[in-house]
Amino acid sequence: MPALCRDCLTMFDDGPRCPSCKRPRILRHDELWDLSIAHMDCDAFYASVEKRDDPSLADKPVIIGGGRRGVVSTACYIARIRGVRSAMPMFQALKLCPDAVIIKPRMEAYAEASRAIRAMMEDLTPAIEPLSLDEAFLDLTGTARLHGAPPAVMLARLIKRMRSELGLTGSIGLSHNKFLAKIASDLDKPHGFSVIGKAETESFLRPRPVRLIWGVGAAGQESLDKAGIRTFDDLLRWERADLAARFGSMGDRLWHLARGQDRRRVSRDAPMKSVSNETTFSDPTADPDILDGHLWRMCEKVADRAKAKGLAGRVVTLKLKRADFTLITRRHALSDPTQIADRLYRTAHDLFQPQAHKGPFRLLGAGLSDLCAADSADRAGDLLDPGALTRAHAERATDAIRARFGPDAILKGRALR
Repeated sequence: MPALCRDCLTMFDDGPRCPSCKRPRILRHDELWDLSIAHMDCDAFYASVEKRDDPSLADKPVIIGGGRRGVVSTACYIARIRGVRSAMPMFQALKLCPDAVIIKPRMEAYAEASRAIRAMMEDLTPAIEPLSLDEAFLDLTGTARLHGAPPAVMLARLIKRMRSELGLTGSIGLSHNKFLAKIASDLDKPHGFSVIGKAETESFLRPRPVRLIWGVGAAGQESLDKAGIRTFDDLLRWERADLAARFGSMGDRLWHLARGQDRRRVSRDAPMKSVSNETTFSDPTADPDILDGHLWRMCEKVADRAKAKGLAGRVVTLKLKRADFTLITRRHALSDPTQIADRLYRTAHDLFQPQAHKGPFRLLGAGLSDLCAADSADRAGDLLDPGALTRAHAERATDAIRARFGPDAILKGRALR
Protein backbone atom coordinates (compact mmCIF):
# COMPACT_ATOMS: atom_id res chain seq x y z
CA MET A 1 0.00 0.00 0.00
CA PRO A 2 1.42 3.45 -0.91
CA ALA A 3 2.42 5.47 2.14
CA LEU A 4 3.63 9.00 2.82
CA CYS A 5 5.38 10.47 5.84
CA ARG A 6 3.63 13.73 6.64
CA ASP A 7 6.70 15.03 8.50
CA CYS A 8 9.54 14.50 6.01
CA LEU A 9 7.42 13.73 2.89
CA THR A 10 9.16 10.42 2.19
CA MET A 11 7.17 8.10 -0.11
CA PHE A 12 7.44 4.38 0.69
CA ASP A 13 5.54 1.09 0.88
CA ASP A 14 3.32 0.62 3.90
CA GLY A 15 4.88 0.39 7.34
CA PRO A 16 4.30 1.52 10.94
CA ARG A 17 6.95 4.27 10.79
CA CYS A 18 8.77 6.34 8.21
CA PRO A 19 11.95 4.58 7.06
CA SER A 20 13.72 7.95 6.83
CA CYS A 21 12.79 9.97 9.94
CA LYS A 22 11.31 7.07 11.96
CA ARG A 23 8.23 9.11 12.88
CA PRO A 24 4.73 7.58 13.00
CA ARG A 25 2.68 10.30 11.24
CA ILE A 26 2.01 8.14 8.21
CA LEU A 27 -0.67 8.58 5.54
CA ARG A 28 -1.52 5.36 3.72
CA HIS A 29 -4.13 4.47 1.12
CA ASP A 30 -4.41 2.20 -1.93
CA GLU A 31 -5.29 5.19 -4.17
CA LEU A 32 -2.98 7.72 -2.50
CA TRP A 33 -1.03 8.54 -5.67
CA ASP A 34 -4.10 8.59 -7.96
CA LEU A 35 -6.44 11.16 -6.35
CA SER A 36 -6.22 14.88 -7.15
CA ILE A 37 -9.29 16.80 -5.86
CA ALA A 38 -8.68 18.35 -2.46
CA HIS A 39 -10.32 20.54 0.14
CA MET A 40 -8.10 22.50 2.53
CA ASP A 41 -9.67 23.90 5.69
CA CYS A 42 -7.62 25.93 8.17
CA ASP A 43 -7.89 24.85 11.81
CA ALA A 44 -9.80 27.37 14.01
CA PHE A 45 -8.44 30.04 11.66
CA TYR A 46 -9.27 33.31 13.45
CA ALA A 47 -8.25 31.96 16.85
CA SER A 48 -5.06 30.46 15.39
CA VAL A 49 -4.03 33.83 13.92
CA GLU A 50 -4.59 35.46 17.32
CA LYS A 51 -2.51 32.80 19.10
CA ARG A 52 0.25 33.12 16.52
CA ASP A 53 0.37 36.90 16.94
CA ASP A 54 0.23 36.70 20.74
CA PRO A 55 2.16 33.64 22.02
CA SER A 56 0.90 34.26 25.57
CA LEU A 57 -2.47 32.92 24.36
CA ALA A 58 -1.02 29.56 23.24
CA ASP A 59 -2.40 27.43 26.10
CA LYS A 60 -5.50 29.51 26.83
CA PRO A 61 -9.07 29.08 25.58
CA VAL A 62 -9.68 31.81 23.01
CA ILE A 63 -13.06 32.93 21.70
CA ILE A 64 -13.42 35.35 18.79
CA GLY A 65 -16.59 37.42 19.00
CA GLY A 66 -18.40 40.45 20.38
CA GLY A 67 -19.49 41.53 23.87
CA ARG A 68 -21.63 39.55 26.32
CA ARG A 69 -24.70 40.03 24.14
CA GLY A 70 -22.85 39.10 20.97
CA VAL A 71 -22.18 35.67 19.50
CA VAL A 72 -19.14 33.46 19.01
CA SER A 73 -17.51 33.84 15.58
CA THR A 74 -15.13 30.98 16.22
CA ALA A 75 -13.21 29.40 19.08
CA CYS A 76 -9.91 27.60 19.50
CA TYR A 77 -9.93 23.85 20.14
CA ILE A 78 -9.35 24.29 23.88
CA ALA A 79 -12.61 26.24 24.10
CA ARG A 80 -14.37 23.78 21.78
CA ILE A 81 -13.53 20.93 24.14
CA ARG A 82 -15.49 22.84 26.80
CA GLY A 83 -18.51 22.93 24.46
CA VAL A 84 -18.12 26.37 22.86
CA ARG A 85 -19.40 26.50 19.26
CA SER A 86 -19.68 29.06 16.48
CA ALA A 87 -22.88 31.20 16.57
CA MET A 88 -23.39 30.41 20.27
CA PRO A 89 -24.48 33.42 22.36
CA MET A 90 -21.45 34.82 24.17
CA PHE A 91 -23.07 34.65 27.63
CA GLN A 92 -23.63 30.91 27.13
CA ALA A 93 -20.06 30.39 25.89
CA LEU A 94 -18.72 32.14 29.00
CA LYS A 95 -20.79 29.88 31.25
CA LEU A 96 -19.14 26.87 29.61
CA CYS A 97 -15.69 28.46 29.53
CA PRO A 98 -15.49 31.31 32.09
CA ASP A 99 -11.71 31.64 31.81
CA ALA A 100 -11.81 32.23 28.04
CA VAL A 101 -9.99 35.17 26.49
CA ILE A 102 -12.49 37.11 24.36
CA ILE A 103 -11.04 38.86 21.29
CA LYS A 104 -12.94 41.00 18.81
CA PRO A 105 -12.32 39.96 15.18
CA ARG A 106 -9.40 41.56 13.33
CA MET A 107 -10.55 40.96 9.77
CA GLU A 108 -7.56 42.62 8.11
CA ALA A 109 -5.14 40.30 9.95
CA TYR A 110 -7.17 37.27 8.88
CA ALA A 111 -7.37 38.52 5.28
CA GLU A 112 -3.59 39.00 5.20
CA ALA A 113 -3.01 35.45 6.43
CA SER A 114 -5.52 34.18 3.87
CA ARG A 115 -3.68 35.94 1.04
CA ALA A 116 -0.40 34.31 2.13
CA ILE A 117 -2.02 30.86 2.13
CA ARG A 118 -3.58 31.52 -1.28
CA ALA A 119 -0.12 32.39 -2.67
CA MET A 120 1.18 29.02 -1.44
CA MET A 121 -1.73 27.28 -3.16
CA GLU A 122 -0.94 29.12 -6.40
CA ASP A 123 2.48 27.44 -6.33
CA LEU A 124 0.70 24.08 -6.62
CA THR A 125 -2.10 24.69 -9.14
CA PRO A 126 -4.04 27.48 -10.81
CA ALA A 127 -7.28 25.54 -10.24
CA ILE A 128 -8.28 26.98 -6.86
CA GLU A 129 -11.85 27.68 -5.72
CA PRO A 130 -11.90 29.71 -2.48
CA LEU A 131 -14.96 29.20 -0.28
CA SER A 132 -13.98 31.70 2.42
CA LEU A 133 -10.85 33.19 3.96
CA ASP A 134 -9.87 29.86 5.49
CA GLU A 135 -10.92 27.13 3.06
CA ALA A 136 -10.69 26.27 -0.62
CA PHE A 137 -10.97 23.46 -3.15
CA LEU A 138 -7.90 22.59 -5.23
CA ASP A 139 -7.66 20.50 -8.39
CA LEU A 140 -4.15 19.11 -8.87
CA THR A 141 -5.02 16.90 -11.84
CA GLY A 142 -2.05 16.70 -14.22
CA THR A 143 0.42 18.45 -11.90
CA ALA A 144 2.51 15.41 -10.95
CA ARG A 145 4.88 15.84 -13.91
CA LEU A 146 5.31 19.55 -13.16
CA HIS A 147 6.14 19.01 -9.47
CA GLY A 148 7.81 15.63 -9.76
CA ALA A 149 5.49 14.26 -7.07
CA PRO A 150 1.86 13.14 -6.76
CA PRO A 151 -0.79 15.61 -5.51
CA ALA A 152 -0.86 14.00 -2.05
CA VAL A 153 2.81 14.87 -1.51
CA MET A 154 2.33 18.46 -2.66
CA LEU A 155 -0.67 18.91 -0.36
CA ALA A 156 1.31 17.60 2.61
CA ARG A 157 4.07 20.04 1.64
CA LEU A 158 1.52 22.88 1.59
CA ILE A 159 0.50 22.15 5.19
CA LYS A 160 4.18 21.99 6.23
CA ARG A 161 4.81 25.40 4.62
CA MET A 162 1.76 26.91 6.31
CA ARG A 163 3.04 25.75 9.69
CA SER A 164 6.70 26.71 9.26
CA GLU A 165 6.26 30.01 7.39
CA LEU A 166 2.93 31.28 8.74
CA GLY A 167 2.54 29.51 12.06
CA LEU A 168 -0.88 28.19 11.01
CA THR A 169 -2.25 24.69 10.47
CA GLY A 170 -4.86 23.22 8.19
CA SER A 171 -6.57 19.93 7.42
CA ILE A 172 -6.67 18.26 4.00
CA GLY A 173 -9.36 16.10 2.46
CA LEU A 174 -8.31 14.25 -0.73
CA SER A 175 -10.70 12.36 -3.00
CA HIS A 176 -12.01 12.05 -6.56
CA ASN A 177 -14.62 14.86 -6.34
CA LYS A 178 -15.46 18.01 -4.36
CA PHE A 179 -18.28 16.47 -2.31
CA LEU A 180 -16.08 13.72 -0.86
CA ALA A 181 -12.99 15.95 -0.51
CA LYS A 182 -14.93 18.34 1.74
CA ILE A 183 -16.25 15.46 3.86
CA ALA A 184 -12.72 14.05 4.16
CA SER A 185 -11.23 17.32 5.43
CA ASP A 186 -13.48 17.15 8.51
CA LEU A 187 -12.59 13.57 9.44
CA ASP A 188 -9.32 14.20 11.27
CA LYS A 189 -9.23 17.81 12.46
CA PRO A 190 -7.13 19.57 13.56
CA HIS A 191 -3.97 19.18 11.46
CA GLY A 192 -5.41 16.16 9.68
CA PHE A 193 -5.12 14.55 6.25
CA SER A 194 -7.83 12.10 5.21
CA VAL A 195 -8.43 10.22 1.96
CA ILE A 196 -11.61 8.76 0.44
CA GLY A 197 -10.90 6.64 -2.63
CA LYS A 198 -13.19 5.65 -5.50
CA ALA A 199 -13.30 1.98 -4.53
CA GLU A 200 -14.49 2.67 -0.99
CA THR A 201 -16.95 5.48 -1.75
CA GLU A 202 -20.17 3.52 -1.33
CA SER A 203 -19.06 1.55 1.73
CA PHE A 204 -17.78 4.77 3.33
CA LEU A 205 -21.02 6.69 2.80
CA ARG A 206 -23.65 4.01 3.54
CA PRO A 207 -23.71 4.15 7.37
CA ARG A 208 -23.11 7.90 7.65
CA PRO A 209 -25.80 10.53 8.37
CA VAL A 210 -27.12 12.58 5.45
CA ARG A 211 -26.39 15.79 7.39
CA LEU A 212 -22.87 15.39 5.97
CA ILE A 213 -24.28 16.73 2.70
CA TRP A 214 -23.19 20.34 2.37
CA GLY A 215 -26.22 22.62 2.37
CA VAL A 216 -28.60 20.30 4.22
CA GLY A 217 -29.45 22.44 7.23
CA ALA A 218 -31.86 21.88 10.10
CA ALA A 219 -34.95 22.41 7.96
CA GLY A 220 -33.63 20.11 5.23
CA GLN A 221 -32.73 17.49 7.80
CA GLU A 222 -36.26 17.70 9.21
CA SER A 223 -37.74 17.11 5.73
CA LEU A 224 -35.47 14.12 5.22
CA ASP A 225 -36.37 12.77 8.68
CA LYS A 226 -40.07 12.93 7.80
CA ALA A 227 -39.29 10.83 4.73
CA GLY A 228 -37.41 8.31 6.88
CA ILE A 229 -34.04 9.32 5.43
CA ARG A 230 -31.37 9.59 8.10
CA THR A 231 -28.38 7.84 6.54
CA PHE A 232 -27.00 7.45 3.04
CA ASP A 233 -28.16 3.85 3.19
CA ASP A 234 -31.73 5.12 3.62
CA LEU A 235 -31.22 7.46 0.67
CA LEU A 236 -29.99 4.66 -1.58
CA ARG A 237 -33.33 2.86 -1.19
CA TRP A 238 -35.17 5.64 -3.02
CA GLU A 239 -35.72 5.70 -6.76
CA ARG A 240 -34.42 8.77 -8.55
CA ALA A 241 -37.88 9.79 -9.80
CA ASP A 242 -39.37 9.47 -6.29
CA LEU A 243 -36.68 11.71 -4.79
CA ALA A 244 -37.26 14.30 -7.49
CA ALA A 245 -41.02 14.19 -6.89
CA ARG A 246 -40.58 14.57 -3.12
CA PHE A 247 -37.73 17.12 -3.00
CA GLY A 248 -37.72 18.77 -6.43
CA SER A 249 -34.32 19.65 -7.93
CA MET A 250 -32.69 18.83 -4.60
CA GLY A 251 -33.95 15.26 -4.98
CA ASP A 252 -31.90 14.69 -8.13
CA ARG A 253 -28.82 16.04 -6.37
CA LEU A 254 -29.46 13.75 -3.41
CA TRP A 255 -29.68 10.72 -5.70
CA HIS A 256 -26.23 11.45 -7.15
CA LEU A 257 -24.60 12.34 -3.84
CA ALA A 258 -25.93 9.14 -2.25
CA ARG A 259 -23.70 7.33 -4.74
CA GLY A 260 -20.76 9.66 -4.16
CA GLN A 261 -21.21 11.32 -7.56
CA ASP A 262 -20.36 15.00 -7.95
CA ARG A 263 -19.53 16.40 -11.39
CA ARG A 264 -18.90 19.98 -10.26
CA ARG A 265 -15.55 21.27 -11.38
CA VAL A 266 -13.14 23.22 -9.21
CA SER A 267 -13.92 26.66 -10.61
CA ARG A 268 -11.27 29.33 -10.22
CA ASP A 269 -12.59 32.75 -9.19
CA ALA A 270 -16.21 31.84 -9.83
CA PRO A 271 -18.26 35.05 -9.97
CA MET A 272 -20.02 35.81 -6.71
CA LYS A 273 -23.81 35.91 -6.92
CA SER A 274 -24.40 37.33 -3.45
CA VAL A 275 -22.75 38.41 -0.21
CA SER A 276 -24.51 37.39 2.99
CA ASN A 277 -24.12 36.65 6.66
CA GLU A 278 -26.40 34.78 9.04
CA THR A 279 -26.41 33.33 12.53
CA THR A 280 -28.37 30.55 14.23
CA PHE A 281 -29.30 31.08 17.87
CA SER A 282 -28.99 28.14 20.25
CA ASP A 283 -32.24 29.35 21.86
CA PRO A 284 -34.83 31.13 19.67
CA THR A 285 -35.27 34.78 20.65
CA ALA A 286 -37.76 37.57 20.09
CA ASP A 287 -35.76 40.18 22.06
CA PRO A 288 -35.77 43.28 19.79
CA ASP A 289 -32.47 44.61 21.14
CA ILE A 290 -30.65 41.31 20.59
CA LEU A 291 -32.08 40.90 17.10
CA ASP A 292 -31.36 44.52 16.13
CA GLY A 293 -27.78 44.29 17.41
CA HIS A 294 -27.21 41.11 15.41
CA LEU A 295 -28.77 42.65 12.31
CA TRP A 296 -26.40 45.62 12.45
CA ARG A 297 -23.31 43.43 12.93
CA MET A 298 -24.37 41.22 10.00
CA CYS A 299 -24.89 44.24 7.76
CA GLU A 300 -21.44 45.51 8.74
CA LYS A 301 -19.89 42.15 7.84
CA VAL A 302 -21.71 42.00 4.51
CA ALA A 303 -20.66 45.57 3.71
CA ASP A 304 -17.03 44.86 4.70
CA ARG A 305 -16.91 41.82 2.41
CA ALA A 306 -18.47 43.75 -0.47
CA LYS A 307 -15.98 46.59 -0.01
CA ALA A 308 -13.05 44.17 0.16
CA LYS A 309 -14.08 42.69 -3.20
CA GLY A 310 -15.00 46.00 -4.85
CA LEU A 311 -18.65 44.97 -5.18
CA ALA A 312 -22.03 46.55 -4.53
CA GLY A 313 -25.55 45.11 -4.63
CA ARG A 314 -28.96 46.31 -5.77
CA VAL A 315 -31.08 43.81 -3.82
CA VAL A 316 -31.17 43.60 -0.01
CA THR A 317 -32.37 40.31 1.48
CA LEU A 318 -33.58 39.55 4.99
CA LYS A 319 -33.77 35.92 6.10
CA LEU A 320 -35.60 34.70 9.21
CA LYS A 321 -36.29 31.23 10.52
CA ARG A 322 -38.92 30.80 13.21
CA ALA A 323 -38.73 28.40 16.13
CA ASP A 324 -40.88 25.94 14.16
CA PHE A 325 -38.34 26.12 11.26
CA THR A 326 -40.68 28.16 9.06
CA LEU A 327 -38.48 30.19 6.73
CA ILE A 328 -39.31 33.84 5.99
CA THR A 329 -37.43 35.68 3.21
CA ARG A 330 -37.99 39.30 2.25
CA ARG A 331 -36.23 41.29 -0.49
CA HIS A 332 -36.10 44.94 -1.52
CA ALA A 333 -34.61 46.31 -4.76
CA LEU A 334 -32.73 49.58 -4.29
CA SER A 335 -32.75 52.41 -6.81
CA ASP A 336 -28.98 52.11 -7.15
CA PRO A 337 -26.37 49.64 -5.84
CA THR A 338 -24.85 49.98 -2.37
CA GLN A 339 -21.98 48.65 -0.30
CA ILE A 340 -22.69 50.91 2.68
CA ALA A 341 -23.53 49.13 5.95
CA ASP A 342 -25.80 51.95 7.12
CA ARG A 343 -27.98 51.75 4.00
CA LEU A 344 -28.04 47.95 4.07
CA TYR A 345 -29.00 47.97 7.76
CA ARG A 346 -31.78 50.55 7.36
CA THR A 347 -33.29 48.59 4.47
CA ALA A 348 -33.02 45.24 6.27
CA HIS A 349 -34.45 46.84 9.42
CA ASP A 350 -37.48 48.08 7.46
CA LEU A 351 -37.94 44.58 6.04
CA PHE A 352 -37.77 43.11 9.56
CA GLN A 353 -40.28 45.36 11.29
CA PRO A 354 -43.45 43.84 9.73
CA GLN A 355 -42.16 40.36 10.66
CA ALA A 356 -41.03 41.13 14.23
CA HIS A 357 -44.26 39.87 15.83
CA LYS A 358 -43.78 36.44 14.22
CA GLY A 359 -40.88 35.53 16.51
CA PRO A 360 -39.19 34.01 18.34
CA PHE A 361 -36.55 33.38 15.69
CA ARG A 362 -33.84 30.76 15.60
CA LEU A 363 -32.00 32.23 12.59
CA LEU A 364 -31.38 35.75 11.30
CA GLY A 365 -29.55 36.70 8.11
CA ALA A 366 -28.92 39.63 5.79
CA GLY A 367 -27.44 39.82 2.32
CA LEU A 368 -26.79 41.70 -0.91
CA SER A 369 -27.40 40.30 -4.39
CA ASP A 370 -27.63 41.48 -8.00
CA LEU A 371 -23.96 42.35 -7.59
CA CYS A 372 -21.98 44.77 -9.74
CA ALA A 373 -18.74 46.74 -9.61
CA ALA A 374 -18.77 49.36 -6.86
CA ASP A 375 -17.44 52.23 -9.00
CA SER A 376 -20.76 54.07 -9.16
CA ALA A 377 -22.32 52.83 -5.93
CA ASP A 378 -23.74 55.18 -3.27
CA ARG A 379 -23.01 58.36 -5.21
CA ALA A 380 -26.46 59.75 -5.99
CA GLY A 381 -27.93 60.00 -2.50
CA ASP A 382 -31.62 59.47 -1.68
CA LEU A 383 -34.28 62.16 -2.17
CA LEU A 384 -36.38 60.53 0.57
CA ASP A 385 -33.43 60.42 2.99
CA PRO A 386 -31.35 63.63 2.72
CA GLY A 387 -28.86 62.37 5.31
CA ALA A 388 -27.98 59.18 3.44
CA LEU A 389 -25.11 60.65 1.46
CA THR A 390 -23.63 62.30 4.56
CA ARG A 391 -23.77 58.99 6.45
CA ALA A 392 -22.13 57.20 3.51
CA HIS A 393 -19.24 59.69 3.56
CA ALA A 394 -18.95 59.26 7.34
CA GLU A 395 -18.85 55.47 6.97
CA ARG A 396 -16.05 55.63 4.41
CA ALA A 397 -14.13 57.96 6.74
CA THR A 398 -14.69 55.44 9.54
CA ASP A 399 -13.39 52.64 7.28
CA ALA A 400 -10.19 54.63 6.67
CA ILE A 401 -9.66 55.18 10.41
CA ARG A 402 -10.24 51.51 11.19
CA ALA A 403 -7.84 50.47 8.44
CA ARG A 404 -5.13 52.56 10.07
CA PHE A 405 -5.84 52.13 13.79
CA GLY A 406 -7.73 48.82 13.98
CA PRO A 407 -11.36 47.65 13.87
CA ASP A 408 -12.11 48.88 17.39
CA ALA A 409 -11.03 52.48 16.74
CA ILE A 410 -14.66 53.50 16.14
CA LEU A 411 -17.77 51.56 17.17
CA LYS A 412 -21.46 52.36 16.79
CA GLY A 413 -23.59 52.05 19.89
CA ARG A 414 -25.90 49.52 18.25
CA ALA A 415 -22.88 47.22 17.68
CA LEU A 416 -22.69 46.69 21.46
CA ARG A 417 -26.23 45.33 21.80
